[in-house]
Amino acid sequence: MVNPRLIRFGAIGGVAALAASGLAACSSSANVGGDGADGTDQTLEVWTRSNPESAASYQFAFDAFTEQTGITIDYQPVEEFDTQLQARAQQGDLPDVFVNDAGSLGNYASQGLVLPVDPAEIEGSDAIPQSTWEENVGTDGTIYAVPFSRQAVATMVRKDWREALGLEQPTTWDELTELAEAFATQDPDGNGKDDTYGMVVPGSAQSGYIFRWGVPYIYQAGGDILADNGDGTFTAVFDSPETATAVEWIQEQFCTPGVVVPGSVNLTTADTPFFGQGTAGIYLTGPYNISTFDDQVGAENVEIIPMPQGPAGVTSWSEGENIYLGASSEKADLQKQLAAFLVTPEAQELMMKAETNDDGVLAQPVVRLPVNENVNVGEVKDDERWDLVADAYADSKHFPWSIDFLPYRQIVADGMNAIVADCHADVAAGVASVNEQLAAQLESDGLAG
Repeated sequence: MVNPRLIRFGAIGGVAALAASGLAACSSSANVGGDGADGTDQTLEVWTRSNPESAASYQFAFDAFTEQTGITIDYQPVEEFDTQLQARAQQGDLPDVFVNDAGSLGNYASQGLVLPVDPAEIEGSDAIPQSTWEENVGTDGTIYAVPFSRQAVATMVRKDWREALGLEQPTTWDELTELAEAFATQDPDGNGKDDTYGMVVPGSAQSGYIFRWGVPYIYQAGGDILADNGDGTFTAVFDSPETATAVEWIQEQFCTPGVVVPGSVNLTTADTPFFGQGTAGIYLTGPYNISTFDDQVGAENVEIIPMPQGPAGVTSWSEGENIYLGASSEKADLQKQLAAFLVTPEAQELMMKAETNDDGVLAQPVVRLPVNENVNVGEVKDDERWDLVADAYADSKHFPWSIDFLPYRQIVADGMNAIVADCHADVAAGVASVNEQLAAQLESDGLAG
């Protein structure tokens, strides 16, 4: 089945045929003569979505690549990534290579911004599990990116608070709630004040924050958002009894005093410093926060626990980053060389370590869980907590990366936010309403099965 969105976006954007049109020649990294043995330019323009700290991590790998191959990297860390990428697409002048969210794959492929990838043409591709490659398959059955990094959210707990109250690690949803209530009511920091809470929750609907936090619990109840029909189409399945069970449990957490930080219904991740500040003791979040929390409250006080079990299991939510090959580039061989290097053990390990560069910037690791199965995250980090993150990833699910999932995420986030904002809200009716909106979106996008 041909996806109508693929046709529509390709026609409007005018990018899908870049590689086959004269527009490719206007790329800033086209063959302009240079330092190759055959007189061709040996420079790759590479973009990443990065602040200075994460850019420093990438730079370590790019420097090593240039030293080994002689290929120069014109590296541009970009924070307003998608806005600037779209502007370059309109000019027919995309970066040769860019690294960004795996969840953007469907959007990029539908617009024709990225080239298909044949794993057989990427040296060392067999070190990446086939299941990881399959995550990068578009709705047309084609692979559109090289896997780069993966991660799963994990439950972080103030170990010192838990031990001060003589409590065990929670292993179920009920025990997680009990621990959160204890943190809110039993003065775990021992300061004699009523100033602590249970869970940190970015509960705003903005940018889908509450969905990102809540979706693991939906999975753990046996629910889901969309079912993949295996033919490029999907079915909305949010109205299942399992999903309703999870949403009801989430509502209860918001409506039990102290279990979540007050006002969480309006908070984004930028507004949730509570774990590091010592005012809340549980945070379901990404592993990129481990080093930050270690610095704030001490590594000995930050534990990662196995995901507490819900009615159907312990499934976490995963995400990741991919290496995309820009469709306007005329340097296919150089693109593949860089992609192959970035997934070698050498490069993956370089980008997993927090080291200071020559400018005094402490690099923020950009490879969280390596895609190369010959790299052991716990050994590289010398931190057993990362093994628990790897365990969470091994039993995780992610959004359908083959489509533009953002409107679906927003529909669910708006619905969930409305339910938790009203302790008397009818969960069943709210879940059914969300499912109707998801089904309508699938129809609008030509993705309904």
